[in-house]
Amino acid sequence: MASHSGCPFCEIVGREDPDAREVYRDHRVVAFFPTEPATLGHTLLVPRDHIENIWMLDSPTAAGLASATLVLASAIRQAIKPDGLNIIQSNGEAATQTVPHLHIHLVPRWREDRFGRIWPPETNYSEFEKDEAWERLRSAVQNSGQNG
Repeated sequence: MASHSGCPFCEIVGREDPDAREVYRDHRVVAFFPTEPATLGHTLLVPRDHIENIWMLDSPTAAGLASATLVLASAIRQAIKPDGLNIIQSNGEAATQTVPHLHIHLVPRWREDRFGRIWPPETNYSEFEKDEAWERLRSAVQNSGQNG
């Protein structure tokens, strides 16, 4: 497994962090509690290889992350009994990624928790702006050859 010197998540993957509260490990991924959880049961899921963001992610690792996310979501529901669950994955500083090692947050939620909203209550994009973004994205998908 490829690791990156100084990466705190690579230290957990390499079992070099004795304080890590690990909850899951397989040949592709590791899951553990963050040191400052947003809610009790908040779990981070990372690839064992040092992959900085989603744009560097390969399909087999993505499949492993998706499969482990399902396992962890079920375990959180059974063990923690939340009212809901946020699954959050951020890429880049503008998206609040603070550790440059791809990670997925599984955040148990309760109706009155302190986490708060993750989406703005409303936006004010014009129909022209939305159409322009839609056309650009649709074209990029078609040009990628990945459009079924």
